[in-house]
Amino acid sequence: MKKITFLAIPALFLLLIGSCASVNVLSDYDKQTDFTTYKSYAFYKTGIDRAQISDLDKKRILRAIETEMDSLGFVKSDKPDILISIFTKERVEVDIYNGGWGYGWGWGYGWGWGYPGFYNPYFYGPGYYGNNVSTRTEGSLYIDLIDPVKKELVWQGRGVGTLNNTKNIEKKEKRIRQFVSQILQQYPPEVIAAN
Repeated sequence: MKKITFLAIPALFLLLIGSCASVNVLSDYDKQTDFTTYKSYAFYKTGIDRAQISDLDKKRILRAIETEMDSLGFVKSDKPDILISIFTKERVEVDIYNGGWGYGWGWGYGWGWGYPGFYNPYFYGPGYYGNNVSTRTEGSLYIDLIDPVKKELVWQGRGVGTLNNTKNIEKKEKRIRQFVSQILQQYPPEVIAAN
């Protein structure tokens, strides 16, 4: 099997969401930061405006973040302790399974019991099968927490999962909530004191 990978920054990242597959989550943070001091948040408009996804999907992501931040005890504020930004990436993987010759039962014209080239509805014998190509779209959603006083990134969460095309808005919104929820379960980081 050959595997070809294409990397792209998406224009329509979340339009493809719909799968119920799990989300792989990673997070990173600044060990010098005291996360207990953060109680309020606001969205970092400049960063969010740069995210290359539809405005509708941005709204869905931001609403999901608001829900999760509320559950963490944060309040939205005009003078926030932390700024939240997002961005996305998309990777399309193409798998090519090479065709070849093989033996087995088949239908239609072909070599087998009987005469070659004549129709034989049940034949056993050699045959050629062609290439099979399949694609999967994997998307990444990044949620950044920025300290507005230091003007530094202090925490970043990333969710990576398989994306499927869906026209069902409820499924799309559910998948977005799943991404956001699983990413923000990593916040606040468990800071382990060095011994």
